[in-house]
Amino acid sequence: MTQEEKNSITLPKHIGVIMDGNGRWAKSRGLERSEGHKAGADTFRTICNYAADLGIEYMTFYAFSTENWKRPPKEVKAIMKIFRDYLDEANARQGENEQRGLKFHLIGEKSGLPGDIVSKMDTLEKGTSDKNVMTVNLAINYGGRDEILHSVKRIAAKVKDGSLKPGDITEDDISANLFTAGQPDPDIIIRPSGEYRLSNFMLWQAAYSEFWYSDVLWPDFTPDDLDRAIFDYSRRNRRYGGV
Repeated sequence: MTQEEKNSITLPKHIGVIMDGNGRWAKSRGLERSEGHKAGADTFRTICNYAADLGIEYMTFYAFSTENWKRPPKEVKAIMKIFRDYLDEANARQGENEQRGLKFHLIGEKSGLPGDIVSKMDTLEKGTSDKNVMTVNLAINYGGRDEILHSVKRIAAKVKDGSLKPGDITEDDISANLFTAGQPDPDIIIRPSGEYRLSNFMLWQAAYSEFWYSDVLWPDFTPDDLDRAIFDYSRRNRRYGGV
């Protein structure tokens, strides 16, 4: 995207991405599914850095859902290794993170993840907590329904201890207890790979999100594809239920 093009459009503040199609990408090439996930991780790095350079303030990448544990153990093990390798690499590239101003945040249930991955993620979060160019949400062991349940349980605890009355509960209370508390809802959610569903991703936050679909498998997704999604988003009229 040229500077002239960027000046002529409205950039979304928050983009959500469902990184789909890694397994099919590998299968179409006669490769193990794990190779597709490795290729998808490379695409994640490319798109993440490109979005930061564009001036996107928040990006949420759906990396591993609460349902993905049902996949074959060999595939899950390979995905966890990719997470470990990426987190090690990200923690080792502090200089680049500093330059780009990337702030990393894990959204999802940490309690269900291997301890070493949680530790590596905590290190990355703490090491980038003061960055303010782009917040990168990594949705790992994440499910939209689980997130809402998490919020409701926290609110219920406040009702139980008397700090909140049931009749005073608002939508803002639910939002404030989600994993994305303090962040704007996604303006647009991108799903490549030819699928047309949310797959339990940001169910609460996506109430008024725009959606953009593509047949491109995630490992083949390029900055040009992101540009197309942003240009399309910029042409839409967001009415939020109004006229």
